[in-house]
Amino acid sequence: MGAIDATEIISIIKSEIENFDKVVEDREVGEVIFVGDGIVTVYGIDHAMYGEVVQFENGVKGMVQDIRENEIGIILFGRDIGIHEGMKVARTKKKAGIPVGDAFLGRVINALGEPIDGKGEIKESGYRPVENPAPGIVDRQPVDTPLETGILSIDSMFPIGRGQRELIIGDRQTGKTSIATDTILNQKGKDVICIYTAIGQKASTVARVVDILQKHDAMDYSIIVSSTASDPASLQYIAPYAATSMAEYFMHQGKDVLIVYDDLSKHAVAYRAISLLLERPPGREAYPGDVFYLHSRLLERCARLSDKEGGGSITALPIIETQSGDVSAYIPTNVISITDGQIYLESSLFYSGQRPAVNVGLSVSRVGGAAQTKAMKKSAGSIRIDLAQYREMEVFTQFASDLDDETKAQLAHGAAVMELLKQPVSSPMSMHQQVMTLVMATHGLFDDVPKANIKKVQGQLLDYLDTSYVQIGMELDEKKAITDELVDQIVKAAKEGLERFRPEEPKKEAAKDVAGPAQP
Repeated sequence: MGAIDATEIISIIKSEIENFDKVVEDREVGEVIFVGDGIVTVYGIDHAMYGEVVQFENGVKGMVQDIRENEIGIILFGRDIGIHEGMKVARTKKKAGIPVGDAFLGRVINALGEPIDGKGEIKESGYRPVENPAPGIVDRQPVDTPLETGILSIDSMFPIGRGQRELIIGDRQTGKTSIATDTILNQKGKDVICIYTAIGQKASTVARVVDILQKHDAMDYSIIVSSTASDPASLQYIAPYAATSMAEYFMHQGKDVLIVYDDLSKHAVAYRAISLLLERPPGREAYPGDVFYLHSRLLERCARLSDKEGGGSITALPIIETQSGDVSAYIPTNVISITDGQIYLESSLFYSGQRPAVNVGLSVSRVGGAAQTKAMKKSAGSIRIDLAQYREMEVFTQFASDLDDETKAQLAHGAAVMELLKQPVSSPMSMHQQVMTLVMATHGLFDDVPKANIKKVQGQLLDYLDTSYVQIGMELDEKKAITDELVDQIVKAAKEGLERFRPEEPKKEAAKDVAGPAQP
């Protein structure tokens, strides 16, 4: 009996030794020669690929970022505590990637796809590399389907289409994140998956975004990829690429995805820190020479695929923070040249109470009317030109005392439209409400309303039209087009509503009674 046991033990040991030999032969191992600031230099791994994951003895993982003649530079995905000179490093032969799947919806994850919301593990459906080639021209189709933000000033003048990349640019605290979150809220019930990527943000800012989305039941179709300011620069660097890989998983299933990068200025700063630590030569503003490629290879992955490829899309809203409105700085000009238009938020407009503070002159959509419904295109009409003229006229007439009637009418119309474009946060408008507002505005129905009452009257009129003339809204939502007859109906119904909501003027007889009886 003992002999049999000994034979079995010997065979087990033999098989273990054989397997062990195979593992050792299959792995290429190097040695740490320098570590500091999240960067590790390794000697002895001669066949590593750019972007490959390597593993240290203590279990920490890193990514190959720099390949030199006799050594490689690695950025760590964790803290460098515990990593020391002489430690062994092994290749994994796997490119850096992220787990993907439908189970990630409604969750908050880090740049490696690990949950950080305390709701337990996430069962992934697959694994995608963080870096992927962008779809070719043949695999794409034109952008012609609207992705409505629910923000009147954007949908009417700078429409965004599915597959477009529209930059949101402005100084800090001008409402950039609010526009992105409002757009996410407006996708409720529209079969669009939303991914919000926080890069270098405060943890409190990310928590506030999560709270807004939860409050409006938007987390059901959203994923938050968070890499806060306290995370290593390496995680901030790969966060937008990881989020885009997650978006590509859904896009290749034929779904529409909206992705927000908040913000790419901090992404460029994180990459600059990594590059300088890797001793790459600095260029303009100390950024490395390939910083343009950093963002172009990210944003080019956003597209609308052809029907042959499934017809899915990724729409990107990258955010860039400017310093004192300087759009000619290095990173802003880079991203402006990559994207299909920009929404420029102006500090002076924001502080004067015009929110969202969209500058009509500097904002543009290079897709334009192609990504607008026929109803919105027709009802918006000349609103952008009217506003541009109003801004110019306002500057020239602010010191003038004597104005002709035509100028006064233009100023009143422009002021009314500016007031109508004001919109509270987390209050996106439906398409038919936007069209009704634009029709009423272009027909001058708000020109005689006191400025302080315009928003109140707008709300009352929209409620009146939605309750008393339900068929108008239904027809607009169904046909996405507007006829002259429908315009007349909206104007007629709005005039009825104005008569109903107009405050009554005090009677003159009452004034006489106060003064006493008239003398004979």
